[in-house]
Amino acid sequence: MSIEEKLKEAIRDIPNFPKEGIMFKDITPIMMNPKLSNEVVDYLYGIYGNEKIDIVAGIESRGFLFGYPLAMRLGVPFVLIRKKGKLPYDKISHDYDLEYGSATIEMHTDAIGKKQRVLLHDDLLATGGSAEAAALLIEKAGGEVAGFNFLVSLEFLEGEKKLRGFSNNIINLATY
Repeated sequence: MSIEEKLKEAIRDIPNFPKEGIMFKDITPIMMNPKLSNEVVDYLYGIYGNEKIDIVAGIESRGFLFGYPLAMRLGVPFVLIRKKGKLPYDKISHDYDLEYGSATIEMHTDAIGKKQRVLLHDDLLATGGSAEAAALLIEKAGGEVAGFNFLVSLEFLEGEKKLRGFSNNIINLATY
């Protein structure tokens, strides 16, 4: 069975969450399965183990779940990209628009150096707004986006279109 088939078997659909009309893809069953969780990290390492990646960055908070173990396996630092007000040290920030309103993400000023190649990881690619904002934050810090990786992609929302200007290296483990 492929990694995509295993993930789709584990991920559960939660209708009308967080609001009416949304079919939420719940990845928490993956966390309950250590064998599958290790397979995900092994699979990601197989993709990125021979690439020039200086840093793995994860978007709050589900991007930390597999981003950090992947960074450890690759032997590179892991950078937290968090919502405004969650990081304690000197920060840089980026404001971006949401469907209804706006948001701000932040990262420590010393997290990414000039020209460092950053792999951006998150659990889900939907419209691409948060991943695009994170990529802009990485560039603002002087880094380069080496690629994007998502456990799940909702292809019908066309989030990849927003990311292609940063990198064509976009990997989705399970696509809906």
